[in-house]
Amino acid sequence: MKELVKVIAEALVDAPDEVQVTEKETDKGLVIGLKVADDDMGKVIGKQGRIAKAIRTVTKAAAAKEEIKVTVEIHQEQEV
Repeated sequence: MKELVKVIAEALVDAPDEVQVTEKETDKGLVIGLKVADDDMGKVIGKQGRIAKAIRTVTKAAAAKEEIKVTVEIHQEQEV
């Protein structure tokens, strides 16, 4: 699942080298975290969240084949 989200996100953004995908297993299922550059947040979320919803839908469909519950969280990269 992690690789699927990474491939989709890298295709959408201008800075694919800044895409970070994490995977964490919880009692509720698998949680995939997606971080992109600040300039690319709009491209990943889309108008009214349509792109983000599509990413979640594709990931959940792939996870359903493997009978896994997956949640995709999109995080903004924090500059220090």
